[in-house]
Order: sequence, then structure tokens, then C-alpha cells
Amino acid sequence: MTRRVLVLNGPNLGRLGSREPDVYGAASYASLVDTCRDLGAELGFDVEVRETNDEGELIRWLHEAADGSIPVVLNPGAFTHYSYGMRDAAAQRTAPLIEVHISNPYARETFRHTSVVAAVASATIAGFGIGSYRLALRALAEELSV
Repeated sequence: MTRRVLVLNGPNLGRLGSREPDVYGAASYASLVDTCRDLGAELGFDVEVRETNDEGELIRWLHEAADGSIPVVLNPGAFTHYSYGMRDAAAQRTAPLIEVHISNPYARETFRHTSVVAAVASATIAGFGIGSYRLALRALAEELSV
């Protein structure tokens, strides 16, 4: 049986490849989607990748995951640092939720050093580029097989 997994991305992630490639790399958002779906399939997951610039939409997706006990890989983007509504939605999780970041927030501006999500996530993976998503999916596979 294939397990459904949501990979949720916050603001500006759809601009991968053109947005600050020196920080976020040259891979496009389409490449990220393909990477997550392909690896997910290898791991026995049905991965659905979503991106939004709307905080309310991201909160609704987290509610959907909580209601369906769906594991989540979450890159909140800038919402990481200030969205208490998103944090509260993530806290309602009923399955593993792994926070991911392409860059290392601690190597960047001071305001990026605080994540309101980290305390309610199963884990945080950051600084490995698109590889952060691959590591998160592998970690989910490991956690869900126990």
C-alpha cells in the first residue's frame, strides 16, 4: 500500500532557479517537484507537492494533513520566522512533520535564526539544497517503518 505524503512549500519557493541562485541553487521548482515525486515513489509514497504564497492556504493544507493523519515535509519559507497561525496548525499534526530549508538559516540574517515551527516539528533538516527534501523523505520512510 502506498502512503500519501504532502510536501508543502511556502512563499517564493515557486521561484526556485531564478530566485537568488547563490542562496537557493539553480534547480527549478519543477525539478524539486520531480525529485520529491520520484524519490517518494521509490520509498513507497504517493507524494503531492504544493506551493503557495498565501499563509491561509498553507494553514488549510496543514489542517488537511492533521485531519487525514498525512505525513508532511514542510518548507514554510519566510513564514518560518513569524507565522504563529501556521505554527499552531503544524502543532495539530497527527503524523510526522519534518521542517526543511534549502539554505542554512543560521548562516544567514539574524531574523532567520528563529523558527516558530521547529518546536512542533518531528525534526528540522536544513542547508543541503534540494537534498534537504530527499533527506526528509528518507527520514519519513525510516520513521514510518518503525
